[in-house]
Amino acid sequence: MSALQSLNILLVDDNQHMRAITSAILQSAGIRNIREVSDGAMALDCLRDHAIDLAIVDFNMFPLDGVEFTRLVRNSPDSANPYLPIIMMTGHSEKHRVVEARDAGVTEFVVKPITAKAVFDRIQAVILRPRPFVKTEDYFGPDRRRTNAGGVYKGPRRRSTDPAETSADKTSSQEI
Repeated sequence: MSALQSLNILLVDDNQHMRAITSAILQSAGIRNIREVSDGAMALDCLRDHAIDLAIVDFNMFPLDGVEFTRLVRNSPDSANPYLPIIMMTGHSEKHRVVEARDAGVTEFVVKPITAKAVFDRIQAVILRPRPFVKTEDYFGPDRRRTNAGGVYKGPRRRSTDPAETSADKTSSQEI
């Protein structure tokens, strides 16, 4: 974990006790550059003023929650770093919340109560196995697909928006 020591981490949670716990976990790995703020608006200001390598944000904060913070980091024209790895932590792990965070552009997700292993697994994932970023009409962020078949799929209609395969296409693909 000594490679983590040079990371500049932004820790965003409105609960001071949760920030203290998370900060202690990060410090146990030798991470010393931790900036703590209590909401998404303060976090955006911090991103403008400091070089941050990774943000760990709470889902539910006021006035600016973690999901809206993530959307602004990813899509705002004046974003300091739209590619910033963002780990969302929450005590609410319902599927609709995970999907909402994913669709906002969150890189990883960890459920409270957090453990050191869960936090470090997510940090290693964003650093050692970063997912490529995708830009579509309504999304910018890390590729939301968790599995990568390495381009193995060769059939028609990889996505629902792909044009339907014609009978001429089927004939030519069968000849190959």
